[in-house]
Amino acid sequence: MIYLDYSATTPVNEEVLETFIEATRKYIGNPNSLHRLGVEANTLIEQATEQIANILKIKPSEIIYTSGSSESNNLAIKGITLKYQNRGKHIITTMLEHSSIIGPLNYLQDNGFEVDFVNILENGQVDINHLKSLLRDDTILVSICAVDSEIGIRQPVEEIGLLLKDYPKIYFHVDMTQCLGKDNIDLTNIDLASFSAHKIYGIKGIGGLIKKDTIMLEPIIHGGKSTTVFRSGTPTVGLVASLSKALRLSMIDFDKRKDYIKTLNTKLKNFLLNYDKVVINSNDYSIPNVLNFSVIGTKPETFLHALEEDEIYISTKSACSAEDTISKSVYALSKREEVANSTLRISLSYLTSDEEIEAFMVSFDKNYKRLI
Repeated sequence: MIYLDYSATTPVNEEVLETFIEATRKYIGNPNSLHRLGVEANTLIEQATEQIANILKIKPSEIIYTSGSSESNNLAIKGITLKYQNRGKHIITTMLEHSSIIGPLNYLQDNGFEVDFVNILENGQVDINHLKSLLRDDTILVSICAVDSEIGIRQPVEEIGLLLKDYPKIYFHVDMTQCLGKDNIDLTNIDLASFSAHKIYGIKGIGGLIKKDTIMLEPIIHGGKSTTVFRSGTPTVGLVASLSKALRLSMIDFDKRKDYIKTLNTKLKNFLLNYDKVVINSNDYSIPNVLNFSVIGTKPETFLHALEEDEIYISTKSACSAEDTISKSVYALSKREEVANSTLRISLSYLTSDEEIEAFMVSFDKNYKRLI
């Protein structure tokens, strides 16, 4: 099997899994209980939270544990807008966002909020001047992904955060799910940031929302006591401990891994450029982990399943995108429907071997000649 869909999800690191199992077996108490077993479980969560905070250079009190990025994005967007709707109902985002951003924005539009989409430059990055022109007195939220899941373009969120610093009534949310563990990000001027464990070789079902202490949110899950007042539910000790472990492991040999992945990406790109019907959609502003391209003249699902016959697994779009729709991200960048209709995505890891890339190239060549 050759797995080239790491942006959809990553395999669980064995050390992370061991941490989860050990913590789950050893710390059986409810972290909210007052007895010794509860105190021990709560202490482990506090230690894990401290470690996560140190890595991300934030305060422990600024971490809200969630079930993953979809919940984090919903909590950030709904929580901010519902809490501060007396200030205004205007939101700004991009066409590059994940469905867990667009979904809650559609919900808010149906409930009286107004959403504007900032223009994307030819290089795929946000048009800062257009963003400035969209800012209004009633703007309360700007939500822009650090790295989009389809093309992999790294947005200048640090620059945008610095710009929005001069607008104290506007909150800035960043979905950093596809950025964490792959590229450095400075959270200094970012108010809210979403992430998930299963993108960094952690376990599915745990993620987080970073929320600066000066900000309030309207919870979307109400109930009893938890690690924070902004998200109710019994804290899952094993998942929290495993998230901390996954994040720490993702920082090992960070630059070395990034350079290695870039080498694989370059090799693949140079190979694909030999085919007349192939259009490379990722560009120099994309992180090397993602290589998005289109094969004009064939359905992406057809090509995907042809590769699957050789036990090679890639993606057509983001794993959470709706079926039978064009890639909105690719269309926003290319403005070409035929390109957006035929996208394929390879996503790489430090676990990807050169031999796997060679095998992909052989299979791709065979199927290209057969299908085109």
